[in-house]
This record gives sequence, structure tokens and C-alpha cells, in this order.
Amino acid sequence: MDRPLFYPHGARIAVLTQEVVGVLDYLAPEGGVRLGQLVVVPLGPRRVMGAVWGPGMGDFDMAKLRPVARLVDAPPLAPEMIEFLTRMGEYTLTPLPSMLRMATRAPDLDQPPSARRIIHRAGPPPERMTDARAAVLRVIEDHGGAGFAPGELAQLAGVTGSVVQGLVKAGTLAETLAPRDTPYPMLDPDLPGKPLAADQAEAAGQLRDALKARRYGTTLLRGVTGSGKTEVYLEAVAECLRQGRQALVLLPEIALSSEFLNRVEARFGARPGEWHSGITRTERRRLWTMAATNHVGMVVGARSALFLPFADLGLIVVDEEHDGSYKQEDVVFYSARDMAVLRASIAGAQVVLASATPSLESWVNAGAGKYARIDLRSRYGTAELPEMGAIDLRQQEMEKGRWISPRLAAEIRVRQARGEQSLLFLNRRGYAPITACRACGQQVGCDQCDARMVEHRFQNRLVCHQCGETKPIPVACPSCGVEGRMTAIGPGVERLAEEVAERFPDARATVLSSDLFHSARALKEAIAQISEGQTDIIIGTQIVAKGHNFPGLTLVGVIDADLGLQGADMRAAERSFQLMRQVAGRAGREGGDARGLALLQTHQPEHPVIRAILSGEDEDFWDAEAAQRRQAGMPPFGRLAGVILSHPDQPVVEDYARELARRAAPLQRIGAELWGPAPAPIARIRGRFRVRMLIRAPRQAPVQQAISDWLAMAPKPPTNLRLSVDIDPQSFF
Repeated sequence: MDRPLFYPHGARIAVLTQEVVGVLDYLAPEGGVRLGQLVVVPLGPRRVMGAVWGPGMGDFDMAKLRPVARLVDAPPLAPEMIEFLTRMGEYTLTPLPSMLRMATRAPDLDQPPSARRIIHRAGPPPERMTDARAAVLRVIEDHGGAGFAPGELAQLAGVTGSVVQGLVKAGTLAETLAPRDTPYPMLDPDLPGKPLAADQAEAAGQLRDALKARRYGTTLLRGVTGSGKTEVYLEAVAECLRQGRQALVLLPEIALSSEFLNRVEARFGARPGEWHSGITRTERRRLWTMAATNHVGMVVGARSALFLPFADLGLIVVDEEHDGSYKQEDVVFYSARDMAVLRASIAGAQVVLASATPSLESWVNAGAGKYARIDLRSRYGTAELPEMGAIDLRQQEMEKGRWISPRLAAEIRVRQARGEQSLLFLNRRGYAPITACRACGQQVGCDQCDARMVEHRFQNRLVCHQCGETKPIPVACPSCGVEGRMTAIGPGVERLAEEVAERFPDARATVLSSDLFHSARALKEAIAQISEGQTDIIIGTQIVAKGHNFPGLTLVGVIDADLGLQGADMRAAERSFQLMRQVAGRAGREGGDARGLALLQTHQPEHPVIRAILSGEDEDFWDAEAAQRRQAGMPPFGRLAGVILSHPDQPVVEDYARELARRAAPLQRIGAELWGPAPAPIARIRGRFRVRMLIRAPRQAPVQQAISDWLAMAPKPPTNLRLSVDIDPQSFF
């Protein structure tokens, strides 16, 4: 950056508050301030934390500037981090304070790095156990025995501080002083990894060579499920560590981290840093500080780990790069995959995008030469790709209220007799997607949303999957009042589990669905039990498609392969292809005598997506999908931006959206089209009515500037109206 790093007089400060859109000038303290330094400054009657963003403007009386209150004893944000947050904010049209909050999510950063009190497990359970005490011990177990600040432990357990202190007095817990922010163990890149096959070794060599150049580059690492992509990119991590630089591996699912961390420890002799919603506040602050001071060599985390202040970032791996969970659609709308590429380009780092079924955007970028591409075409060792087949439900005699076809049931029995595992996949959580009255036909909807409530029989509740609202399953119809006529319509994984219990009474069955586990640790334990062979039949939602390795699994049955093929979403075909390919790839990963088998139950086996999955002709599918998008001017060959408005009063939000649409001249000047306003597909969520507009523009059009100009011309919004802009939207709900 062409700017001084030290400011002796005045400085521009970005503050962490919603009332300020940009930066403010403050008088520097004696001795000056550095670029990126965290500070506490006065803002009205309050004091807030901020970061030095540059020199003061100097175009007004310095005597009128308010001074910086104090400097924060924490590492400053590096210049490249400031550039990343600035450029990302400009791309996503996110105010600077919101971007800065993303980068300072560690608690107590404004507190000195002194010793702190922590609570940890020290002895056996107390003689007198209560529900409150059990809740405290469960929280400690769920976090793997980590240390907690006393107040944090009480808050997570939902108890008072006296309950925690009672366990300390009983000797079950202990309170000790421990130093803050200790460095992480060194990882040894020269420990031997798993033996690599010829194509794996060649791929690893290519990634090592790219890292040795010590400049930016992105590589699409495409390999069939079970091909050893992880072992290949861990060799790239090893090269990064040899250079003394830091590596970040992003995973789409917290439940994947346990198995992955074990693999990292086996490869490098120590565990890396871990960053996601399941770690404690103490660990969160420690990792933030150690990343900034280069005292952690490797971090494994969720998408928000991209905003850690790495001192010398050399490699970012985005595992399962196609996964939709890398897109955040709340407060700050961004794609972690795309922002990883931006961050690496600023840091001079390498990016590895790993997937068996890459996103169309990455596939097109690799084809155009923007990304390098490495292909792993065969499974590791003796493992073979599964045999693929379709079950035409039009030709199966299905019993009423049954969703497992006779053909699939027979294959399950064969696996059960051989002591092998079967997986039944249905991408619907809960017991049934619809609860309706047989007397009047009324379907039970959410009181806060325009969405049907989903029956979760294991919890004996109806749940709204949009806002989380719950209520008991009604005995009488809420509409007509008739009792005993409420019925569940359609299958969810819980209902499928009920059918499995009836048809396979001797089988051990496990349901894998994110809403059935009270913590990430509980989900990890269930996955470990499956891997150890303690389950015969796995019934799961899309969580089972995300990289798990079940050695005994030889049969995958997709209950409703047609489920994702309907609808107007331009990505419906792509997502269905990716999801079913990923699920099918769980079968037969360890080789052996039995080759894996994946069966897709469908009413339309002739559908292009189904045919592509069965044939294995991935390139033909991507070619056809790309041709359709190019013809329609849709991403990645055109630009999209979504505008979402919401308000508790439906006429208010609709009137404002129409007025906004009438002022769309800045969009028209760049050749963009404005579609809408129209009610969102789910028009009401949490009591707020939602209206959407969609902007389509040519690929090279300056969309962000045009949207900024457009919104600057907008009339003053009504009180309580919210407006969000989603650049490159993935979802249209």
C-alpha cells in the first residue's frame, strides 16, 4: 500500500458501530498511532473500539478533533488485511464498520494479555446432581473439556454463576489462573504422510511448485470422491509450513472438523488451530491473537475464519468448494469461496478449490485459464467407484405410506446379511413436510412466516424451517376445530426412520440430521460410531453428503432423486447433480470384495440430470449447463444482484419498492435490467413482509457503482424498513 504506516498527529479511525458508515478523524495520542492499530475512541457520550484506517484529512482545525482515548494492547491489522476489508466492502456494498466487525470477532480484544481465570473439569461428578449441574457438565463435555471463563460457562449452560461455583466447591470443577494467548504447538511438515499414488504425487508436486513461486494463483483440484484430494492438499500445507507461512483450510461443516483434525494431527504431529461457532470465547481470542503474530501455522475453520488477521498467509484451501454453506446471507452477504480468492490475491498466496463436483463458476474459470486445474480420476488404493443405477418408481409396486421401493429394500437386506452398511438419503428434515386437516384441508402454517410448519415427531413439535418458530403438534385443527383429523403428508427422514424400523426390525439405524443433535460434538460422536460399524442403516439429509468416510458403507439409496429438479432456480440442476453425486460417492470408499452400489429412486429416469449422474459424463453435463447459462446471460456469463426489502407492514414495503423501481435510471445506463419488485417466494418471515428485486447486467458492467448511485437517489425509507443488497446471490428466497 502506498501510504505511510505511522501517523504522529491525526488519524482516520474506522469504528465498530452502525451509526457511522465510513471513518472519522481523531487526534493521535503522544507518540502517534500505526496503520491498523486497534484503539478506543469517544463517540458522543460513549467509548467504542475502532481501527486506524489512514492519516487524518488535515483540512480543518486540529484543535477541534477529539483525541484517541487509549491504544488497545493487541496486534494491529496488517495493511493487506485493511486492503482486503476495504475491497470486499466495496464489492459487496457493505459499510466499513460491518466489515471491521467481521475481522474483530474475538472477545475481549480490548483487554490486556494478562493471566485470566478459567474453569475446567477437575474431579468426579458431585454426590448431589441436579439438572442445572448436569447442564454445566454437558457443556464442558460438548466442548471437549476446554477451559471457560466463569461467566461464559454459566451462560452456555443457562444457569447462574452460583451453580458453577458450587461445582468448584464440590471438587468437580477447578478454577485456576492461566496465561492468555499461548502459542499453538508447532506442526512438523517433514513427518511422513500417507503413501501417494502416481497421480496424487504428481498433483501434490504441482501444488508444491505453485507455492514455491510465492505469488498468487488459484487451482481447481477436481477429483472423484475417495480419490485422495485431502492427502494431496495436505502436501501443499506442508510446503507452506516449510516456508514459515500460514495455511487456512475452510470446511463447509463443523461435523467434518473432528475427523479432519485427527488426520492433520497424524500428518503433522500436532493439532492446528480451530475456528467455528463451537469453540469457547477463550479459544477464540487466543486464535485471533496467535494468527496475527504468526504463532499458529495452520487453522481449520468455517467460512468466518477467512477474516482472521493472519500475519503471513501463504495458502487457502476451500474444501468442497461447491458447497452452498460458503455463502453467507445475513448482515454481510458474501461468498467465502470468492472472497478467499480476493484475499489470496492481496496476500500473494495460493488458493486450492477442492471438490468432486465443482461449482459451474470454478469450472468455467478453469476452462478459461483463470485457474489452474488438476484432475484425480481414480479412487485411492483398491477402492472402486460405485456402480450407479436408477429405480424407475413408475414400474415399482409401492405400498401406500411406503417410500422404500421393493428393489431398494431387497438390496438393503443383502447388505444386512453381509454385515455391510446402507445409507438412505432424503433431503427433508423432520417427520413430514406438511401437516394438514383431513376434515377441512387446511395446512398448518407458521404464525410468523408464510411457510408451512414441518412436523418433527422426535421432538413432538411443529417447526418452521424459516424462522425457527415451534409449537406443539395440534390435536384439533386450528382452522375448523375438528379433533383427530390431523395427518402428516409426505416423508421426512424421521418418517423414513419409522419405516426402516418396521421393515428391518433387526437393523441398527441412525438418523443423521442437523436438528437432532444438541451440539456439534454430539453429531461428531454419532458420525464416529457409524464409521466404527455400530450402525447398519444410516438415514440422512444433506449433512451425510459432506465428506464423511464410512468404511463399511456399500449401498446408497436416494429416496427421492426428483426432489431438487423442480422450480425456477437457475442452479437447480447444478445443485441436484452435485448433491446426488456427493451422496452416491459415499458408497464403497474403502474397496474390498464388495463394490459400492448407488441407486436413485426416480419418476423421471430420462431427466438430463439423472442421465448425467448415471453416465458419469461430468464434462458433458457442465458443457450443457454452461451453454444454457451463456445463452440466458446468467452467471458466470452475466452478473446478478439481489435487493431484499422487508417491513412489518406489507403495503409500506410494496409502495417503497415500487418507488425505488421507478428511479432505476442508473441501472439502465449500464445496460442492466431490473426485475420486480415482487413478493419473495416466502413473503413473510418473522413477522416481516419481504419484497425482492433482481438486477441482471452484462459481465463487465460496473454493477456496484450503478447500485450505489441508484440507492443514493432513493427516497427516505420508512421507519423500520430494512434494505439488503446481495451481490452474486445464490438463493432467491
